[in-house]
Amino acid sequence: MSFITRRKPVEAATYVDSGLKRTLSWYHLVALGVGAIIGTGIYTLTGVAAGLAGPAVIVSFAVAGAVCACAALCYAEMASLSPQAGSAYAYSYMTLGEAIAWVIGWSLILEYTLVCSAVSVGWAGYAAGLIHQAHIPIPDSLLSAAGAGAGGIVNLPAIFIALAVTGMLLVGTRESATVNFILVIIKLVALAGFVAFTLPHFDATHFTPFAPFGFGAHEIDGKKYGVMGAAAIIFFAFYGFDAISTAAEEAKNPSRDLAIGIVGSMALCTIIYMVVAACALGVSPFDVFSKSPEPLAFVLRELHKPVAASLIAGAAVIAMPTVIMVFMFGQSRVFFAMARDGLLPKQLAGVSARGVPTAVTVLTGVIAALIAGVTPLDQIAALANAGTLAAFIATAMAVMVLRRRMPALARPFRTPLVWLIGPGAVLGCLYLFSSLSVKTMLFFAAWNAIGVVVYLVFSRRTSVLAAE
Repeated sequence: MSFITRRKPVEAATYVDSGLKRTLSWYHLVALGVGAIIGTGIYTLTGVAAGLAGPAVIVSFAVAGAVCACAALCYAEMASLSPQAGSAYAYSYMTLGEAIAWVIGWSLILEYTLVCSAVSVGWAGYAAGLIHQAHIPIPDSLLSAAGAGAGGIVNLPAIFIALAVTGMLLVGTRESATVNFILVIIKLVALAGFVAFTLPHFDATHFTPFAPFGFGAHEIDGKKYGVMGAAAIIFFAFYGFDAISTAAEEAKNPSRDLAIGIVGSMALCTIIYMVVAACALGVSPFDVFSKSPEPLAFVLRELHKPVAASLIAGAAVIAMPTVIMVFMFGQSRVFFAMARDGLLPKQLAGVSARGVPTAVTVLTGVIAALIAGVTPLDQIAALANAGTLAAFIATAMAVMVLRRRMPALARPFRTPLVWLIGPGAVLGCLYLFSSLSVKTMLFFAAWNAIGVVVYLVFSRRTSVLAAE
């Protein structure tokens, strides 16, 4: 069989004895999704995106949310049909062939690692605000990376939180999910408080002009401005739902619970994003709060509510690590799946007595910490988006290919209007990809060029399917 097109059979897609433990219920999975989606996107990237689109950033949220909703429905079908670790990588392996699966897996490695780094940097922005407020004598140069302004050298808080979350994940899956559930509740209460504090001060004049940079993405000084330029960055904030599918082998009832987790968390978070963004814009002009690394706390300080601002910042510091936790969890499971299939060294598939793939969890945490320590947030977010868009396209293609190839296959969840939703996800992702900066596209191409070399030299020969 050609190494380019060889596929894993759909019937053998579920692994009964992987060493991972089935300890997660549907509410754990919804919390995983909300924990991943509601994080840096709303606490930090709201300001970054508002600076690119102005008040029309609300439309950017809607556009990115619509594309993600199409992808989420495709993920729900594939995850319930094939409940295994690996997410889009695993779905591609069953439908599109090993070579494409490798590219998607390699892209997911990029995505998840960079998301962990980006959220660590976002968390560090709020932590730095609290450090300044408490007058703790830490030099600014140690609170931000070079290139992030303020004469930064290294972002020590970002490194600290990435390594701390790694330690939490090593304790165990159920324990990590329980901590995540509690922190998600704290996060949602804090956002409800933000809305309650800002609504009485809402000023509609801040929405004029509504779209100062236009609709289409156009590049200025290496950044893409306009509604679609912001949507391509905001997209980063929505895609935590795909990490849910990596927990398939640890879900108690995957055929039902994965669909609930993916679709439920996506719908809930889209509403929350748009409401919070509208409240922030109604209180502070976009060109003011967009400059802050902690925009929601900044808005409250502008309203002369320092206590509320500190509470919001404190909630962000406490709860934003849930995003790092979920994506680091997802990254380790993708690594685990690829190693189990022989495409990465087999040692990476080792699982501890607590049901945790220890080696890949530690590896992910260390790499994420190093990137977070030296790279500004906007650059990390843009690079992470490229890998995600590729994964979303592959999953939508997998759904459509399998519908044609095996129409009679039992599907616990069926994507509605699949011939509308599937192409919508593919075309939407391609458009968002075209809205990314040229530098991001070139980096993504270079990353995958390295991946192709690794595959041809190592993975195609060590693949489990190569021996069949």
